[in-house]
Amino acid sequence: MAENALNVETRQGAGKGVARKLRAAGRIPGICYGKGEPSISISLDPRALRRLLEQSEAGMNTLINLAVEGGGSFDGKMVLVRELQKDPVEGSYLHADFFAVDVQHAVEVSVPIHITGRAPGVELGGILDQALREIDLECLPLAIPSEILVDVSELDVGQSLHVSDLALPEGVELRSDPGLSVVSVVAPKVEEVVEEAEVEGEVEGEGEVEGEEAAAEDKEGAAEASEEAQEKEKKKEKKKEKKSGD
Repeated sequence: MAENALNVETRQGAGKGVARKLRAAGRIPGICYGKGEPSISISLDPRALRRLLEQSEAGMNTLINLAVEGGGSFDGKMVLVRELQKDPVEGSYLHADFFAVDVQHAVEVSVPIHITGRAPGVELGGILDQALREIDLECLPLAIPSEILVDVSELDVGQSLHVSDLALPEGVELRSDPGLSVVSVVAPKVEEVVEEAEVEGEVEGEGEVEGEEAAAEDKEGAAEASEEAQEKEKKKEKKKEKKSGD
């Protein structure tokens, strides 16, 4: 892993007022700390830090060679970015925390997981679902991997790869839960389609029942009308017979 130099300056004061003045001048506040050493407040050029992190394959795990103007206990130290605050809208850097490391002592870091290969289950209509994007590892600073590759070329529908299945570089130890799912191929959801079909079937069935009930009602109405007509005819016949008798 290549070393990268970053020039910083010590700063006096803290708070929102100081931070606003620094940002107005094109700089941002930061802090440096390490084991057994008092922390120091610094200011730095956010554009220089962005260039280092974006140009390095290691990203946030880039080892930075700190150059402190005027010297001090952190001048020439190797550091890692431990926290980077960004503007939620613009994405610009607002504050940076640096942690001094000893290249002879292991550190814990989070490393991105990248998928490689084409899963056969996807060819059959499955959906590739990556549940874990980073993995926690412990290793020497100079041995920090830039990424962990996960080959999915043998995953079928319903199969998964877990943290315990990942191949780690030599000298790198796992700190994440081995049982965590990393990536899986899941079957496409069909429940909604089935439910819609069932609902449509129920509606159609209801229509048929309603039609049958209407037909039955029509028959009953016709029968009643026929009976009324017959009664009227009988009454007319009785009247005629009565008149004839008179």
